[in-house]
Amino acid sequence: MSIQVVGVGVGPSNLSLASLLQPRNISGQFLDKKKTFDWHSGLQLPDASLQVSFLKDLVTLADPTNPYSFLAYLHEHGRTYQFLNAQFEAITRQEFTQYLQWASEKNENIHFDEVVEDIEFDGDFVVSTSKRKLRAENISIGVGKTASVPDFVKDNLNDTMFHSSDYLFHAEDLSGKRLAIIGGGQSGAEIFLDLISREGSNAPEHISWISRRTGFWPLDDSPFTNDLFMPCHQEYFTSLGTKARQQFLKDNVLASDGISESTLREIYQCLYLRRFVRNSDNTADMFPNRTVEQVSKSGTRWMVQARHGDTGSPEFFDVDVVILSTGYTNSPLNFIGSIADKLHYSGDEVAVDDSFAARWNGPANRSIFIHNASREQKGLADPNLSLLAWRSAKMVDRITGTNNALEPNSSAVTWSPLEQTTSNQVLQTA
Repeated sequence: MSIQVVGVGVGPSNLSLASLLQPRNISGQFLDKKKTFDWHSGLQLPDASLQVSFLKDLVTLADPTNPYSFLAYLHEHGRTYQFLNAQFEAITRQEFTQYLQWASEKNENIHFDEVVEDIEFDGDFVVSTSKRKLRAENISIGVGKTASVPDFVKDNLNDTMFHSSDYLFHAEDLSGKRLAIIGGGQSGAEIFLDLISREGSNAPEHISWISRRTGFWPLDDSPFTNDLFMPCHQEYFTSLGTKARQQFLKDNVLASDGISESTLREIYQCLYLRRFVRNSDNTADMFPNRTVEQVSKSGTRWMVQARHGDTGSPEFFDVDVVILSTGYTNSPLNFIGSIADKLHYSGDEVAVDDSFAARWNGPANRSIFIHNASREQKGLADPNLSLLAWRSAKMVDRITGTNNALEPNSSAVTWSPLEQTTSNQVLQTA
């Protein structure tokens, strides 16, 4: 007998879908190879915060009454009043991770320590795992992102050159060393702040923060920019041609990949205090507008070669440790080998429809849902938490054959072009 959904991966995306399905008694099994729930464990710095509202949790924007909401989590732990009284500007990443952990433990359809090895199709999906075989009407793939590193360093990753996603696993071994942080986004900023906040014997000898961006620019969190993270804008973005979508993503990178203003303020204040109040030695420098072109071994150290964006002049940084804050890319789907040739693609992404189901050579009543892997098709909000619950609700509607995913009122901004009108019609309506 087949179940309705098998989910591969248990990060926020599939956890959102599982949380919407379970109260409806829709049969599902969501599997993850990890031993327990884990979310960005290498970047769980104590003061790091989310860049979105806590209401953009697993379920609230699709179903405010759902028992897996963040408010339900606070209520169950008896700290709703204290949370409100604390008046946080943003929820800490640690607390949000604890909430996700709670949701994964509360839902009996979530299973860890089970590896999905292959998926076949014979009218139903046949999922082979390290423990069993399951038959499913639908598949939900939510395996998240994997660290992206430049090709010229891929073969050299070790304890002295690593991706920022592993930062906390190495953070205690950085005292007294010369460091280079490569990448000017939020994770690079958080790591830089953590390192310049250290004092005495715990502090590095020197930190060089190198960014390709022309400055250390803030996340654009203004109201109309946040309209880009509404369903109506995602639907408009999807209607655009490939070149227009690519240009939009380039032009609006700071809407999703800038640095939180609070983090920038803390960095500036920390540097000010070190320089003018505490008279500390200059142990940190910031280098925007540099493109790193090579990292090579120099004895027991690393030589980072960069090029200035305006002058083109080469620059060299002799360091002990290189931290690559170079972003993420879609994780490989090695487990779909048996059905991979049935899928359609849009560039490097699996092509998806309006319900985030893969376009494939299979029956319409059998879906392969794709989470968080369609940025080039769906826009800035795809890897963001903002449309997490709405996206899952669209999938629930496809699974159940219903139309319950309530669409919010449209933005005050008109994204689509107006219909053709004559000058006479314009005069009549003016």
